[in-house]
Amino acid sequence: MKTLGTVLSLLGLIVASALALGACGSSSSSSSGKEGGTLKVADSAAADYLDPQLSYTADGWTEMWNTYTPLLTYKHASGTAGSTVIPGLAESMPKITNGGKTYELTLRKGLKYSDGSSVKASDFPYAVKRMFVLDSGGSGFYTDIVGAAQFQKTKKGEISGIKTDDATGKITIDLTQPRGTFNNELALMFVAPVPQSTPMKDQSANPIPGTGPYSFVSNNPRTGFTLERNPQWAKNNGKIIDGIPSGHVDKIVLTINKNDSSQVDDVLNGSLNWMYNPPPPDRYAEIKSKYEGTQFRIESSPSTYYYWMNYKSPTFSNLKVRQAVNYAVDPEALVRIYSGQLKPTQQILPPNFPGYKKYTLYPHNMTKAKQLIAESGVKDKDVTVWTDDESPNDSAGAYLQDVLKKLGFNAQLKQISADNYFTVIGNTSTPDLDIGFSDWFQDYPHPNDFFDPLLNGENTLPTNNQIFSQNNTPALNQKISELARGQLTPSVEDQYATLDKEFMKQAVWAPYGNRTLALFVSSDINLDSVIWNPTFEADYTSFQFK
Repeated sequence: MKTLGTVLSLLGLIVASALALGACGSSSSSSSGKEGGTLKVADSAAADYLDPQLSYTADGWTEMWNTYTPLLTYKHASGTAGSTVIPGLAESMPKITNGGKTYELTLRKGLKYSDGSSVKASDFPYAVKRMFVLDSGGSGFYTDIVGAAQFQKTKKGEISGIKTDDATGKITIDLTQPRGTFNNELALMFVAPVPQSTPMKDQSANPIPGTGPYSFVSNNPRTGFTLERNPQWAKNNGKIIDGIPSGHVDKIVLTINKNDSSQVDDVLNGSLNWMYNPPPPDRYAEIKSKYEGTQFRIESSPSTYYYWMNYKSPTFSNLKVRQAVNYAVDPEALVRIYSGQLKPTQQILPPNFPGYKKYTLYPHNMTKAKQLIAESGVKDKDVTVWTDDESPNDSAGAYLQDVLKKLGFNAQLKQISADNYFTVIGNTSTPDLDIGFSDWFQDYPHPNDFFDPLLNGENTLPTNNQIFSQNNTPALNQKISELARGQLTPSVEDQYATLDKEFMKQAVWAPYGNRTLALFVSSDINLDSVIWNPTFEADYTSFQFK
């Protein structure tokens, strides 16, 4: 999931307290903090989408996690505990039969959307179809459902592999082959049920009714959004669903502010309670030294920052050119650009992640890089370097431009708004998509999540595309698909480590770092109570005023 590019009827304090005490859902209440209030948040860029079937950035997922609940979901916890899949709208975890190809679930009875309409079992296949109709970047996770691949092509009819019974709430999903990651994928918002009246087009500016503890009451892609408590959570869903906290604050207001330094000032003076992005590089060390442990906390993240190189580009279709870029890029220089918030890398999977084994194929060597360019015989030296306008990603783009110039290229920097950067480069018809910046934060804790959506050429889409290199190597595509079918054993992890190296022998990317993130809150927020989930990052239900 991409991140750093880049929440509802109002209830009073008395109702909030009653909810915390009475709901079956975990209340996330704390005797050391207050209930109620308005949480003021700032982000430097708008999420790609505020539509559960479309969003594929951490901004969007953080903002929607407590609004759109899938059949399964992730535990509201920090660290490895937060990687645990638990029942969401479903009564229990799936019954898996037929050699791992059939999943049976039952919808909890009495659930309501925030507009008061009933949640039905048939809303699930509607959400899946809607995802395919919208060409969602998450589509590749679900093409193993029987009939899904055909529906993806035609956008017509039904998906035969999903059968539902609205009277009983039963949902049966048949897969074409076993998929060891399917529970993880059922817990993503791409397939969160939505009312069947939801239009088959992007609804970011027209919030869709949700089932979680908060719901959107307004959203303006240019200025921000407002979340308030979902009235149906207090009346129905919170009494039915266990494992999802009810939250502490009554309201969440997020504003877009591109000036990260002014956000720091606002957090310090209390007019802002949390800034989504870390403090900017020129203030990071100051904030860390003064406020770590009281208002500031460093969080690890399973992530990889990288430069993609487009196989369809006349220049970067050449293997030696791609290898030259890997030799020329110095990860240590990027660590400095990111003010030490990166750990250097030259491979796809991040450290301490299943399947990771350290190796080095391309030690920094400009002489070797220039030699490979000379050997490549490449004629087209005019290239466009893509990046967004957020710091330090803008500087990372400028660094790559400089590296390419040193290799003899006429490199032009194309810096565009972080608000729509990934939307633009995710459209394969955008001209001059030669090379550029991207990052990836895990969707779920499985190596397949770094390979299937980002490197399996069969999943390339005309829009909302995640495979920015537009690579398509059948043997490697097949290996990704084979590994995804089984459970994650030590032997399978070893095969993922080999796959990592095989892709990097093809120099599909030029990876340069794994990111640490920072949580920086105002002095009136209980820092210790804030949950940092490895998939959804900061959990809005855990923010609490002192």
